[in-house]
Amino acid sequence: MTKPCSPIALLVMLGIVTWTPVVRGEILTPEETVRRYLTALQDQQFDKAYELVSKAMKMNRKTGQVKSKDVWVKESQYIFSFSETKIFEFQVLPGKVEGDKATVPNILSSQDKYLNQLGVEEYELYTLLKEDGSWKVDQQQEVVEPSEIAQWFPKKAEHQ
Repeated sequence: MTKPCSPIALLVMLGIVTWTPVVRGEILTPEETVRRYLTALQDQQFDKAYELVSKAMKMNRKTGQVKSKDVWVKESQYIFSFSETKIFEFQVLPGKVEGDKATVPNILSSQDKYLNQLGVEEYELYTLLKEDGSWKVDQQQEVVEPSEIAQWFPKKAEHQ
């Protein structure tokens, strides 16, 4: 079973960050895309994260239009600031690719003033889609069920 996550999840749902997904002419792997996305969030460089999220995550739900980079960045800055979100560290693990969809596990150490005040380690799964030839973060969820933790984070499950 999964549950909605912290303000970071909200940022993911709003589609809030940007970085160019191609390095030296090579397409980034799903894992590297998540790494760069989280680094951009950690550094509050939302303009860099914007290019790493899917069109669906940039969508204005009222109008059905993709938000401009400026609007998305301002919304992300507001959410991060209002929630006092801090990302301390993250550990992106090997993912699973099935066609144009990938699932990438991550262990996140962060804190915010609403859902994770104590800075408890969180187990996350990122869903990425291939858009225009590049991997884009499309969804993030927190993993809470022991069986799912064991499936995606086997070394962590051994220590619990």
